Amino acid sequence: MSEMVRKAGNEEIINHWIMAVSCILLIITGYGFLFQLKGVYALFGGNYAMKVVHNWAGVVFIVSLFATMFNYLREALTYDADDWAWIKMGGGYLSKSAKKAPPMGKLNTGQKFYYLVILAAGIVIAASGFSIWQVQGNRALTQVSHLVHNLAFILFVVAVPVHAYLGTLANPGTFRIMVYGTVPIEFARKKYPKWMKEIGK
Repeated sequence: MSEMVRKAGNEEIINHWIMAVSCILLIITGYGFLFQLKGVYALFGGNYAMKVVHNWAGVVFIVSLFATMFNYLREALTYDADDWAWIKMGGGYLSKSAKKAPPMGKLNTGQKFYYLVILAAGIVIAASGFSIWQVQGNRALTQVSHLVHNLAFILFVVAVPVHAYLGTLANPGTFRIMVYGTVPIEFARKKYPKWMKEIGK
């Protein structure tokens, strides 16, 4: 059996699943509200029940998102020459040549960008959602909050499936991080050489 290296701790794995499940609930219920789908209402026991699920799933999501800052924010805000080289070649995703992507740390440049976008959009969608939920009697604020909330929702609907695809089918071997927190050491040396050097592997 291949030697393994730990990339995520148990608390990180649990929090990732909490955020994923709450995000999926928010997307499903949000889609139901946006398009007034009675079938989705029925799935949750009616309009009011779905609203309760949506509101409290939002609370869980934003608390979970806040917790991720202790694991990812510092790394996501750290850039060097290899990150800029990654940006220039689009991480190799947009290139037809066999040019090798520059060495990456624990997060590659695309993952850093994705995290910062989700963090910013999460804060925006939480603030606008709280305004819709709690602020009464201010029509202008409610309308702006709905607009902002819906725009952020669209971003999530696009970004989350892409993230799920890149973390599973597009990169075989990475999904086990969400389950076990570990990856084979040779896989890690190939995907995260700078991080492996940092931890002496």
